[in-house]
This record gives sequence, structure tokens and C-alpha cells, in this order.
Amino acid sequence: MTFQDLGLKAPILRALAEQGYERPSPIQEKAIPPALAGRDVLGCAQTGTGKTCAFAAPILQRLSDRKGKGIRALILTPTRELALQIQENIVAYSRHLPIRSAVIFGGVGQNPQVEQLKKGVDILVATPGRLGDLYNQKFVDLSRLEVFVLDEADRMLDMGFIHDVRRILGWLPKKKQTLFFSATMPPEVQGLVDSLLVNPVKVAVDPVSSPVEVIDQKLYYVDRGNKTKLLASLILEPDVKNALVFTRTKHGANKVAGDLVKAGIAAAAIHGNKSQTARQQALADFKSGKVTALVATDIAARGLDIEELSHVFNYNLPDVPETYVHRIGRTGRAGHGGTAISFCDINEKEELKGIQKLLGKAIPVVEDHPWPMEVFEPLPKDKKGRIINPEDAEARAAAKEKRRQRDAANKAAAAERKAKAAQKAAEAVEQPAPAQPEKKKKSRRGVRNSATLEEALVATAPTRPAAPEPAFEDFRRPDPLASDIIMDATARLLAPRKPAPRPEKKDNRKEKRPKEKQAKEKQAPQEKASQKQPKAQGKKQAAAQSPAPAPKSERKKRGGRGRAGRPPEIVLRSNGQKDSTEQPSLMKPYYLSDD
Repeated sequence: MTFQDLGLKAPILRALAEQGYERPSPIQEKAIPPALAGRDVLGCAQTGTGKTCAFAAPILQRLSDRKGKGIRALILTPTRELALQIQENIVAYSRHLPIRSAVIFGGVGQNPQVEQLKKGVDILVATPGRLGDLYNQKFVDLSRLEVFVLDEADRMLDMGFIHDVRRILGWLPKKKQTLFFSATMPPEVQGLVDSLLVNPVKVAVDPVSSPVEVIDQKLYYVDRGNKTKLLASLILEPDVKNALVFTRTKHGANKVAGDLVKAGIAAAAIHGNKSQTARQQALADFKSGKVTALVATDIAARGLDIEELSHVFNYNLPDVPETYVHRIGRTGRAGHGGTAISFCDINEKEELKGIQKLLGKAIPVVEDHPWPMEVFEPLPKDKKGRIINPEDAEARAAAKEKRRQRDAANKAAAAERKAKAAQKAAEAVEQPAPAQPEKKKKSRRGVRNSATLEEALVATAPTRPAAPEPAFEDFRRPDPLASDIIMDATARLLAPRKPAPRPEKKDNRKEKRPKEKQAKEKQAPQEKASQKQPKAQGKKQAAAQSPAPAPKSERKKRGGRGRAGRPPEIVLRSNGQKDSTEQPSLMKPYYLSDD
């Protein structure tokens, strides 16, 4: 059977041919037709059998046949490396189609990924953590999703992502096509399958967790202290083109990579403590041939597609037997041959039994090598019956030493900063203070002492900087709002106006003044008597005593207009009765004279 027989379109067939695909693998042959028909697919196949193409090709054909906007297909993977690899394959398969794809994962800044999402994406490849972050920030919209792919579901369970996966499933629309792929089917994954898939087509190519038959497996019994020597000698053999080495711990990966570099082998380490940039660079150098040996933890055990990987080395046997299958599955991909070599010391006998039980056969043992096993006494166990693994102890000791060095470096830096500050302070004390300019003494030339108390008070009065007085005003001018000044001005305003004196009547005016005084003295007893009379009589008397209105001619002279609606002119009293403005306390000598 060929890819044309599966019903794929010409642009996809052309891209597959450019990638060197000639005939579909068993998983592709059984999964692509039902996926093209829109059915849910449950694929259970060994890693390295071509599962990526089995779900990518149907997705590309479905999206190219229908028009739509937004994220229409979501592929969820457990690791960053697998997400990058799936994205690379989708870009290669969609080379001749107007399909846009993107990949998002943690460990790097999100801004470039967000910008790519804003431009528009049809297919999104993501890891659970970063997808949840961007979804909560409203950068990812899954309301228009048509196809959902969950790849390496059992690995999601091993890495603790199963709860994240269940939360993400709640964000997806109910009507969609689901493609589910996993190498193993533990009970937890089976429960997820039952709740997710609707009448799926089950595709199982190989027995669960069985390794690819084309891989040549070998086992070396070697002591823990001689593993690095044996590894270096085997990698230097001519038939080893490139090698992927697996260790249990991150510290072990760094140590093994360093030992290989000392032995003259180009090596690099890749694990979770490395930055995403460093991991991608190490993987790129390994694929290009710049690095011969790539030492990794189980982070690289799933989904990494390295063309023509010749050897896989298990420096430490894994705790989980299924992980062994995934490790050696990095070689022997796409029908190519490969070799898987495992090291086993006295403390790893239990792990070896579990692996052989899963495989259903024993791994061939190589006995003729320079460093055969010489230690046959296992290490002591802890209170829970677990072997105290020296690899873990070394990792803890290395982490402790790294923290100690970091703390020492921080203390040294703090001491150096303190010493520099003290030196600067000492230099500041030793340097003489800059000479300050002498203050000029104010000259008292032209200044005289105040002659009176008033002058002294005015001279020492504080000035108001907020409202400076104009330069032309006299600073000794009295305050115009003082009470006595206001009273004087009021009295001056309400005082009777004196007619302009005539020259011929000056003597008569002087003679009449005593008569006016006598009239006022006679009027005073009458006012006191009037206050004792009843109110009615007081009103009549006030009306009788009120002066008669002045004639019109006199009003004209005074300036009154005499029209209706105009304010009446004030009539001054001529009967000698005093008003409030004529009280002695308000009178001022400068407008009343006794002469």
C-alpha cells in the first residue's frame, strides 16, 4: 500500500515524498483512513512507528478542505522537545498548503509566542503548562476547535500532567474529533479514554510496550565506578556514528558528559535544569553531527526523532520498565536498524528483572569486556527497604556544594562592596573640606537709629514674601483695614456737607453757631421726656418732630432728581438732633472745628 491509496491530497503526498516517505507504516496505514472520515481514533503503538504523520496528515487535509478562522486543531504533548519536533513535522507536511501552525511551551519568554498567536494560527502544538498560562491570560481561544490530539498520554500521566489535561478538556467544545495516541495503556489512561472518545476506532499495531524488533539489544555487567570508562571505549568504536546516553539524575548527566569530553569525545548534556535555549542548541548540535554523544535524562526518552541514530546507551537502568522501551525506541526508527546497550551494576539487578519480565525474554549479555563486575555485595538499604543509591547521594552532595559555593560567592561580593564603601568613606575623611567663601559683613553705613517707638516697630516689622508690596508704596503707610481708619472713613462719609462759605456771610455764620448750640441744649430734655411716653404718643411725636420735606428747588440744588423709582435723597437733620455719626467717640477734630 502507498500513501495515495490512503486518500490523501496531492499537496500532502508531494510533501511526504520530499521527506522520503515511500510507504506508510502499520500505524499510519490503520489510523489515517478513519481519521480522514472524521472518526475518533485510539492509537496504541510503540514509539518510533510514525504516529506523528498518522494524525498530522488527516488534520492538514481536513483543514484545507474547510475554511475557518482561529485555532482549529490542538496537539497536546508532554515535553518541549516533542512539541518542537511535532511542529517541525507539521511545517514540513504543510509546505504546499496555506496552513499556519505554531508551538508554545514553557521555559522561554511568552511574548514571541503571543505575537505569533495574534497573527493567526490554524494548528497549535502546546505543552500543558504554557497552554494553561496563555489561556488564562485570554491569548488562546479554543471555541472554534475542530480536532484535538493527545499524544503520549501515558507520559502525561508519568509527569503528573493528568490533572492539567482534565482541566484543558473542560475548555474544549463538546463537538470535535479526538485522536488519542499512547504507547502504553495504564488504568488511569484507559479511564481518560473512556471519558474523552466517542465510539473510537481502536488501532493497535504491536503488543503493548514491546520494543521494535529491529533493535539489537546488549547488556554489560559492570561496576558503577567503571561505567564511564566502558562507555567511552564503546563510543570510540568505528560503528558508533552517534550515541544517546541516558542517566538517572541531572547531576549524573553533567558528570558523564564532562568525563566524555575529557576522554576526547564531543559530548553535551540535556536535562530539566538546562535552559530551553541550551537544550535546543545541544539537540541541534547533536542532530547536525557537531556532538557525538548527547547525555540526557528521561526528558528525552519520548518522541525525539533523530535520523539514523545508531546507538542508545542506558548508563543507568530506569526504575520503570516501560521507560526502557521508550529509551531504546529512539533508535531503529522508520524501519532503520539500531543498537541499544545497557549497563547493570550489583544494585540494579531488581530493575533488570522488571525490564526482562516486560520484554518476555532475557537481554543478551556481553561478558568479554575490559571491566567485568567485581563487586557482588549490594549497598545497604534504608528503613523503608530501599537501596541507598550512590547516584542520588552524589547528586545531593553536588547540589549542597553548589549552594555552598553560591553562598560563599555572595558573601565575598558583599564583603567587597562593604570594603569599597569603607574605603570611600576613609578617603572622604582624609580629604580637606572645601574652603567656604567668607560671608561679607553688612555695612551699617548710612543706617540711623529710630527716633521714635513707631519708627522702630515699622522698621522691625516682618515682611510678607508671598505678596510683596509695590516699590512705589511707602512701607510705613498705616494699614487701610484698621478699625479706627474704617470708622473715620465712615464718619467722614456720613457727616453733613458744609456749603461753600461765602465771603460776605462769614461773620453771620460765626454768630449763628452759638444759637445752634442753645437749640441743641433745649432739645435734649425734650428727647428724654419723649422716651417715657407710650408708643402711640411716641409715634405721633416722632411724626410731629420730623422735618418738613424740602422744596423742589432745594432738592435740585442738593442733586436729588425727585422721580419715581429713584432712591430718595438723604435729608440731613436741621433740628439739632444727633444721629449715630455725630457721637463724640466717632468725631474727629480734623473736620469739626470749634472756632
